Amino acid sequence: MRASLEENEERGQSGRKKKTPLEAEVPFEVVIGISGASGVIYGMRLLEVLSEMGWTTHLVMTDSARKIIEIETDKTASEVEAMASYVHSTKDFTAPVASGSYLFRAMVVAPCSMKTLAGIANGFTDTLITRAADVCLKERRRLILVPRESPLCLIHLNNMVKVTEAGGVILPPCPGFYSRPQNLDEIVDSVVGRALDLMGANHDLYRRWSPSLSGNVYNDEKQIEKR
Repeated sequence: MRASLEENEERGQSGRKKKTPLEAEVPFEVVIGISGASGVIYGMRLLEVLSEMGWTTHLVMTDSARKIIEIETDKTASEVEAMASYVHSTKDFTAPVASGSYLFRAMVVAPCSMKTLAGIANGFTDTLITRAADVCLKERRRLILVPRESPLCLIHLNNMVKVTEAGGVILPPCPGFYSRPQNLDEIVDSVVGRALDLMGANHDLYRRWSPSLSGNVYNDEKQIEKR
């Protein structure tokens, strides 16, 4: 059967169907880094959601993160590891995600300590987390950092600028309250949901801002006038 004109145009001169970067032969695999900062719940929840979605996850967790998990949550580090498809030591530079030739879609470091941020920003790949992040930057893959520190000094801010200029995304854990979250879980989900958005994952973790009437009298009147 002869291909349609549209199909031929889409395939181009090579005869192969063109693909966008997200449609390329890249598996639904994500690297999750959990470093030694408060807010380990973000990385844990991300692991849980991605597992439910059927995505493959590679977990890299620092020793400090293991301690913080037991301080901030009711789970153990082993229970968190059980949520991941694969678990790698921070010292294992033979792990597949340490190589640019191994295909994965994105990496999220949640939470991202200022030490880990500094390592990524300055190309100091002394752990598997910073090495995998470096792979993302050099291979032009999505890198999302969820920094957990407050207040921020100029060194922190400069490192965030460096990562951004290199192609990474800084996602501060700043939840939106227009959805009127009812509990801590919904607040966490609003941050995790934004990370999923940046990875191109479909989800309904949080209530999105709607273009419908806002509840503001002035805006509502203007909307009505346009109808």
